[in-house]
This record gives sequence, C-alpha cells and structure tokens, in this order.
Amino acid sequence: MNPSGDRRPVEVIPDALNGERLDRTVALLGGVSRNRAATAIDDGAIYVDGSPCTHRSYRVRTGEELLITDLSRDEEAGPVADESVPVAVLHVDEQVIVVEKPAGVVVHPGAGNDTGTLLNGLLASNPEIRGVGSSARPGIVHRLDRGTSGLLVVARTQEAYDGLVAQLADRSMGRRYSALAWGRFKETRGLVDAPIGRSPRDRTRMAVVASGKEARTGYEVRSQWSVPEVTLVECRLETGRTHQIRVHLAAIGHPLVGDTAYGGDRPALHLDRPFLHAGYLAFDQPSSGRRLQFESSLPADLEDLLAGLGHPEG
Repeated sequence: MNPSGDRRPVEVIPDALNGERLDRTVALLGGVSRNRAATAIDDGAIYVDGSPCTHRSYRVRTGEELLITDLSRDEEAGPVADESVPVAVLHVDEQVIVVEKPAGVVVHPGAGNDTGTLLNGLLASNPEIRGVGSSARPGIVHRLDRGTSGLLVVARTQEAYDGLVAQLADRSMGRRYSALAWGRFKETRGLVDAPIGRSPRDRTRMAVVASGKEARTGYEVRSQWSVPEVTLVECRLETGRTHQIRVHLAAIGHPLVGDTAYGGDRPALHLDRPFLHAGYLAFDQPSSGRRLQFESSLPADLEDLLAGLGHPEG
C-alpha cells in the first residue's frame, strides 16, 4: 500500500531481482546511479510494502511493492523523450502500439542507460504513455534483451497495461522466437522445463537453479546444418524469465550462436549478438478482445548468416 496521500504507482519486485540488495534494485528500477539510490534510501524516500526502508543492504523479495517517492531528479516525471531514437511501428490503435526493436537497442532506461532507449523514442512520438503502468518504464509490459531483435507491444492506456500484464500472467499472449543454436537436436520438438534464477557464480547472468522461478520453453526444429553443426529452432515462451531462451538452450547443450554470455561464441561462426529474433506476437486487444497477430522477418544480419551456411539438410 502506498503511504497516505501518495498516488504514484508502485513497482512490484520481479522474479529477476529476487534477493537483490535494495540499493541496487532502486538504481535499476529508478534508472539512477547506485549512489543516488543509496541517498534516497538513507533519506527515507523508499518504501517497501508501504513502510519506509532505510537499510541499503535489505534483500528484496519477489512480489514486494516498491515505492520510490523521491530520487532528487530534475524531472520527476520519469524518462525523457528523445526524438533522435527511431521507432519502427507496425501497428497502433487507441490501446496499444506494436513495434519492431532492432538489436543493440535497450528497451527502457536503467542503470547506465539513461537515454537512447526505445522507450525514450516512444515518449517523443507517444507522450500519452507517460504514467501508464510504471513511472520508470511507462507503457512497457515485456522486454527483449539488448541483443535480441523483434516484436514488442506497448500499452497506451492503463486499461491496456493491466490487460496485457494479465495475458502475460495467464500465458495467453503468444510469443515465438527464431534461434540458431549449436549442435544437432536429438528430438524435432521438445520442452525445457527448468527453474531459472540468478547464477550463484555471476550475479549478472541467469542460470538453471533449483531455487529459481518456474520457466518453460518449447522448441521445434526448423532446419539443420552439419558444417558447422547448427540448428535453427522456433522457440515458444510459456513463461518470461530474464534470458530464458538463452539459458534453457545452453542448459541442454545448445547455446545460441553469438551468445558470449552463455557459451555460444565460437570461431566457426561469427555474430556480434545472440542469434535470437522475436518473430511472432499475438494477444487480445484489451478493449475489443479481438485477437491480434503480428510477424517480423529476420533482420539482415541473421538472414546473411543463414545464407552463408548454404542449403540446410532438413
């Protein structure tokens, strides 16, 4: 519950930040430096589940409500609009915007990325999204990694935000990705059902860990090559954990081509980002309930790499 009289939206601690220190969490969610976050904590400006928390080292838990009442920012309204960031819009209506994110672009501001993000560009062309959902990430209901390209839906109204978040929660939102992975799959289709959490050896990475959160990724083989031995698979997300496809495929011995974080950077093929593209997105339009479906072709860098492999074997 918000402190009396404060109507700003709270941030619900996501699975990916479970167990993180409060100062780092505030920095990430508030899009400020860790020093600024620490100062806000010391000043009593950070509330956890409705009560002020002044302990920087407090470990947050999934589902807790975080309210940031003051970060001493010049613009308390949140991220700034930036007309220089191009936004490729595939669809827009009164409730939602569907965009194609290029690889290399961060979805929203965070620690170390205050400007130049997709959200900064969206705010320039769609200022109405400010205040929708999260003050730090207005309109954003799901994300793609910096190195992942493809489709995203953004909410223009609070009604749309609530509806899309609900569809993510009940798994009715359809999300499919094209991924090129190392090795040959034994089965043409399968399901990786393994919990994901922060790696105990490197907190910047995710891993399959017993204490992690439920994560399920379906896959289906599309094409295979022998030299080098790689497989193009279509992956279907049933949950939405951080780095989920990358972690799950690496865990079964098939890291993504180009994925330096999870063992996919190998000399036989060079790619300066993971081969992962969000090529299909489907959801119910929040006000009408009409099912909307979108597809996005592979970008040039991924198409060129596939073309260089020659004809697939199957």
